[in-house]
Amino acid sequence: MSKYSAIPPAERLPDWLRRPIGNASELERVQGLVKQNRLHTICEEGRCPNRGECYAAGTATFLLGGSICTRSCSFCQVDKGQAPMPVDAAEAERVADAVEAMQLRYVVLTAVARDDLADHGASLFTSTMAAIRARNPLIALEVLTPDFWGGVANHDQALAAQRERLATVLAAQPVCFNHNLETVQRLQGEVRRGATYARSLGLLAAARELAPEIPTKSGLMLGLGESREEVIATLHDLRAVDCQRITLGQYLRPSLVHIPVARYWKPQEFDELAEVARELGFAQVRSGPLVRSSYHAAD
Repeated sequence: MSKYSAIPPAERLPDWLRRPIGNASELERVQGLVKQNRLHTICEEGRCPNRGECYAAGTATFLLGGSICTRSCSFCQVDKGQAPMPVDAAEAERVADAVEAMQLRYVVLTAVARDDLADHGASLFTSTMAAIRARNPLIALEVLTPDFWGGVANHDQALAAQRERLATVLAAQPVCFNHNLETVQRLQGEVRRGATYARSLGLLAAARELAPEIPTKSGLMLGLGESREEVIATLHDLRAVDCQRITLGQYLRPSLVHIPVARYWKPQEFDELAEVARELGFAQVRSGPLVRSSYHAAD
């Protein structure tokens, strides 16, 4: 049982976090295609509030590697477990089928953490990208990856393995490489179990070094107990590794077994942080209560 299970949600959702579900027929069509192809999307698994808008705009985020993650992050809706299903060799083609049927123009590929695999899931990204491009080479593909860390006890060897997995994904030429810090440094251990602030910053720095032509992106959830000063310090750290794009959104608690919301940041505060991010040199900034990692990604 989660240690959070007895803690009730902090309060009712503020008005600015309430929005219509969107076009019901479009939602049903996309959900039907996803189910028919036995796929997973983070849009559905994470109950994203923007999924109706994104589907209508021709974008979607597919979740590769199954529906069970080997990490146990306290904020995430995706199921956890140390024994995920074997890799489905036909998954890439089924994603490509769905992309073609949905007539998508911009696709974000993410994946559960697969610490059980030798390449930690790097080939899940490359095989799916190849399958999609075989149908339509003009579709833009963004990747949102885990940290590719682990599998080797020695730190230097683990770092080399992480870099090799990253290089494999970057060699497939995504239009953007995304890896989320999720929260400020002080809260990493509580929120992102199995990942660290330094490793994630290192991954973003390595991506810029290995493929300087591919822009990098990261995202933060607000409302986990961070201060404004800590958020700004994190933005500074991201710019220090030349991260060009940033998303800032409100954390919404998926269930009583997940970490509670500490507070709801107001829309004006998100606007103020967006201005700070632009002043720091981020080329693209998305900041608002309902913003998520892939929100308006095609822009």
